[in-house]
Amino acid sequence: MSTRETAVAGQFYPSDASEIKAMFEHYNRIIEEHLQNEELLHMRPRAVIVPHAGYVYSAFTANIAMRLLGNTEAKRVVVIGPSHRVFLKGTSISDYDSYNTPLGALPVDRELVHELKSRFGLQFIPDAHHEHSTEVQMPFVKTYDTDASVVELVYGEEDPARLAEVIDYLLDDPATVVVISTDLSHYYDIKKAERLDSICMDAVQKLDVHELHQGCEACGKIGVEAMLLTAQKRGLKPILLDYRTSADASGDTAQVVGYMSAAFLGE
Repeated sequence: MSTRETAVAGQFYPSDASEIKAMFEHYNRIIEEHLQNEELLHMRPRAVIVPHAGYVYSAFTANIAMRLLGNTEAKRVVVIGPSHRVFLKGTSISDYDSYNTPLGALPVDRELVHELKSRFGLQFIPDAHHEHSTEVQMPFVKTYDTDASVVELVYGEEDPARLAEVIDYLLDDPATVVVISTDLSHYYDIKKAERLDSICMDAVQKLDVHELHQGCEACGKIGVEAMLLTAQKRGLKPILLDYRTSADASGDTAQVVGYMSAAFLGE
C-alpha cells in the first residue's frame, strides 16, 4: 500500500485532529449565527473554488464551500491545485493507494486515476505531490464527505482548455465533484488587493474568461479558467460564497493575500 503522507500538517494546518475539528466547528457556528439566507446551507454544488493558505487565514472561506460540497455525499472528490514547489509542464496525477490526513486516511480512486492517465496522458510526478494547495483541502473532504475517495491533480505550465476537458469529463459522473484550489492577489496593500481580487470574482460570477485576464492575479488562475470554461459548456451557475484577506486575521493591511470561495450549481 502506497500512501501520500502529509507534507504540511503542523505548518499550514494543525497536525492534531481535535484542533482541526474545533476550528471547523467554530467556523460553522459563525456561519449559522450570521447567515441571512438559510437556503445556502442546502446547496449541492458540482464544483467549488477554495483558497489554500494557512488555516488561520483562509480556512473560514474554504470551510463554507467544502461544507456545501459535503451535501452532495459524492463518491469521489477530485482536488485540483497549482504547483508551488516544483516546475511542472502539464498536470501530474497522484497515483497512491491512500491519502493521509490527521483525521484519518482517504482512499485514492485508483480506477479513476488510471482512467485519467490513459485518456488524457496525465503522468505521475511524485515530487509534485508534496503540494499544499491540494493537501490543505483533504481534512475538509475527510470531515464533510467521510466515505469519499479522492484524486489529486497538481498542474504547472498547463493549457486551461486541456484541463477543462478533464474537468468536463469528471463531471459527466454525477457521483464526482471537483475542488479548484487558488488564492487571489499576493502582498499588495489592501486597497490594491481588493481591486485586483474584484476582477477575479467578477470574472467567476460572469463566467467571463476574458475578464479573468484583465488583472486577476490568482495563483491558481489556470484552474479557475478551466473551471469557467467547463461551467460555460455545462450551464453551471456560479455563486460567490465568501471573500476576505489575510488582514482579517493578521490586522496587517500593508501586505495582504486575498481569498475567495465559490460554488458551481447545476445538473
